[in-house]
Amino acid sequence: MVEGGMKCVKYLLFAFNLIFFLAGLGLIIAGALVQTKFNDYFDFFGGQFSAAAILLIVVGSVIFIIGFFGCCGAYKENYCMVMTFAVLLGLIFILEIAAGVTAYVLRDKVDDFVKTSLETAIPKYDKENHPGVVDAWDRAQKEFECCGVYNYTDWSGQGTVKDGQVPQSCCLLDDLDCVTKPTAANVYTSGCMQKFSIWIGDNIFIIGGVGIGLAFVQVLGVIISCCLGKSIRKEYEVV
Repeated sequence: MVEGGMKCVKYLLFAFNLIFFLAGLGLIIAGALVQTKFNDYFDFFGGQFSAAAILLIVVGSVIFIIGFFGCCGAYKENYCMVMTFAVLLGLIFILEIAAGVTAYVLRDKVDDFVKTSLETAIPKYDKENHPGVVDAWDRAQKEFECCGVYNYTDWSGQGTVKDGQVPQSCCLLDDLDCVTKPTAANVYTSGCMQKFSIWIGDNIFIIGGVGIGLAFVQVLGVIISCCLGKSIRKEYEVV
C-alpha cells in the first residue's frame, strides 16, 4: 500500500477523476448543443461544421470509460490500470487538441464557406423541390433578423420568389405589402451572410475553447497517474 506523500497523490487522483467526469459531461453537452444548432441549417452547410462538435461528443463519452480505469486503479493501487488510465488520457489529450485545432482552422474559412453556401441555396427557395432549404432560409431570416445573402434585393426572381418580392420571413411584421412591395422600412435590411458568419464563428470558438482548455487540464491527470503508478511499482518491487 502506498504511504506518505503518495497516499495524497492517490486521493488527488480520485479528486481529479471527479473533475474528469464532470468535464466529460461538459464536453458532451457543449458538443450536442453546437451540433443541434448546426443541424438546423444542414441544408445550407451539410456536415462541414459538424465534425469538431461530433468529435467532442465522442471524446466526452469515452471519458466516462477512461475514468473507470483511473478510479479503480487508484482505489486498488493497480499499476496496470493506473498506467492504462494515463495512456488513454494522453490519447484523449491528442484528440481534444485535434478538435480544437480543427475548429480554429474552420473558423478562418467561415466567411468564404458561408458566402458560397448561401449563394448556392438562394435559387433553391422552392417548397416543392427543396423544402429543407426553404425551411432553413425562413428559420434563419426570422432568427437572425436578416434577409437575403447581402440584403433583401437578393431575393428578386430567386426560386419561387417573384421579381421585386421577398419571402414572408423577411418581413418585420406580418404584412402582405412587405412581400410584394419590400422597402427598407418593412423588411430586415441586414444580409444573412455576415450574421451567419459571426454565429458560426462563435460556436466554433466554443468547441475549440472547451476542447483545448480541458486538454491542458488532462496533462495534470497524466502526471498524477504516472507518479502514482511509479510509486505502486516500487511497492511491488520491494515485495
